[in-house]
Amino acid sequence: MDTHQLPPETPGEVTGEATAEVSGGAAAEAPGEDAARRYRTQVWGGAAWSLWRPPVDGTVGGRLRELADWVEAVELADALPDVYGDGLVEVLEGRVAEELGMEAAVFFPTGTMAQQVALRCWAGRTGSPVVALHPLAHPEVHEDDAFRTVSGLRTVHPTDAPRLPTAAEVRDHPEPFGTLMLELPLRDAGFVLPSWEELTATVEAARERDAVVHFDGARLWECPTHFGRPLAEIAGLADSVYVSFYKSLGGMSGAVLAGPEELVAEARVWLHRYGGQVFQQYPAALSALRGLDTELPRLPSYVAHARVVAGALREALAEEGGPGWFRVHPEVPHTHQFQVWLPYGPDVLTAASLALTERTGVCLFRRWFAPGAGGPPGTASTEVTVAEAGLEWTAEDVRTAVRDFLALVRG
Repeated sequence: MDTHQLPPETPGEVTGEATAEVSGGAAAEAPGEDAARRYRTQVWGGAAWSLWRPPVDGTVGGRLRELADWVEAVELADALPDVYGDGLVEVLEGRVAEELGMEAAVFFPTGTMAQQVALRCWAGRTGSPVVALHPLAHPEVHEDDAFRTVSGLRTVHPTDAPRLPTAAEVRDHPEPFGTLMLELPLRDAGFVLPSWEELTATVEAARERDAVVHFDGARLWECPTHFGRPLAEIAGLADSVYVSFYKSLGGMSGAVLAGPEELVAEARVWLHRYGGQVFQQYPAALSALRGLDTELPRLPSYVAHARVVAGALREALAEEGGPGWFRVHPEVPHTHQFQVWLPYGPDVLTAASLALTERTGVCLFRRWFAPGAGGPPGTASTEVTVAEAGLEWTAEDVRTAVRDFLALVRG
């Protein structure tokens, strides 16, 4: 990695500049989070070296040109736009059903809507509105109580440990439930996955209770490397699966619910009732198809290199001696994403992340966040994603970036 090294006399000044720019400088021209986000996107999106180029980087024109170039290359330029879910949307649904080994699939504009519909349909079929899931699962943390408020569902938690529930916890849970929902991987616990044996045992325990199993597979695309099984075999453990297109595949938006033909047919009715039958969705469908063609085959290489990056991060943090307590979690990533924890406030670490990119052109970390309820006080965490851009990084590149980053943090 060819970068500008930090001048030894300036790290404190650089940290101060970055903090000022976030709170006053460039952001002061248009106060508020929107301005801060624009500033962060400008800095990190312009990095010469980055572990990941997320979809929010770049410009509208640039993203549209990339999609148009792919459409021309695969000879889809003359395809007709969809109307209320036909055409290209049907092509996408068929492709995902095939990838997951499911009978049928239906496209939704959001994963939140897809999962509400899925669990609502299963509640009607099982006769139970109770869903067993983890308290850190997406519906509990990020959907503003939609299960209860919109769909009339009730949730129970077989475990609150930072991992998926075990077979014993599912089997011995004192309350009845009709559906077991498993988020694979469990993002807010560190993108963690069980072993294949643990997963199959947990699914079997749900079956013993006559419950159906639904996978929140927003990032299921990333899981085959950890499990050592193909996508269709993993998805085949569940009665239904939801997958996202922008979280792993770089799509614009959208999700698919896949499962038995009867369930999918009923889900289409609820798609309309929920207002999800959008007039035209071909840009999202095309970007999803592009992700399946270009990103899905690369994900195993991203997962493998994430393990190299995580190992180098641990080594560098330990060698620097230095912030004292730190955590890279999981130590060996289960997917191409993992967490890093440090004993500083999120504002200090975010400012240092911005300053590192400004001074060296290297984007090692992005935003940092304070821990949620019950988390260790005085710390912050960030999520690290390794994708195509990160494949260029060597372990020594990571160690150098960590040293420069910590110099800025210490000021």
